[in-house]
Amino acid sequence: MAIRCIALGADHAGAPLKDYLREKLTEAGCEVRDLGADGSQRVDYPVYGTRVASMVSTGEVEQGILVCGTGIGMSIVANKFEGVRAALVHDPFTAQMAREHNNANILVLGGRLMAREYAWECVRLWFEGSFEQRHQSRLDQIAAIEKH
Repeated sequence: MAIRCIALGADHAGAPLKDYLREKLTEAGCEVRDLGADGSQRVDYPVYGTRVASMVSTGEVEQGILVCGTGIGMSIVANKFEGVRAALVHDPFTAQMAREHNNANILVLGGRLMAREYAWECVRLWFEGSFEQRHQSRLDQIAAIEKH
């Protein structure tokens, strides 16, 4: 896994998985910016989704990972930011496609839906994949929609 700087964020439902992924990413040599939340006290996922998505949108970090209970809320929040392509994935295949076909710069996971080792496999495939340039025209169309 190439050394990268990545931002992590989660709500209370995603915090345990986020913490596990932070450990695995650090072990793999990544610089990790953990933007919270920590613990099981109820928090609002838009706060943490905004933190990560704004860093990706401005280029402060290249990639981010968000985790909430289902991943749905975080993906909605993150995709409000210009230049963000947040992909909610449910298995290793969708994680791989998120990178290869959509060049997703934020991976979103459901903390209540995935075993941690399974989630790590998704992250690993997303990190190790590479964007297939033949899909660039579709990303250009998305960027044009974003400007309106």
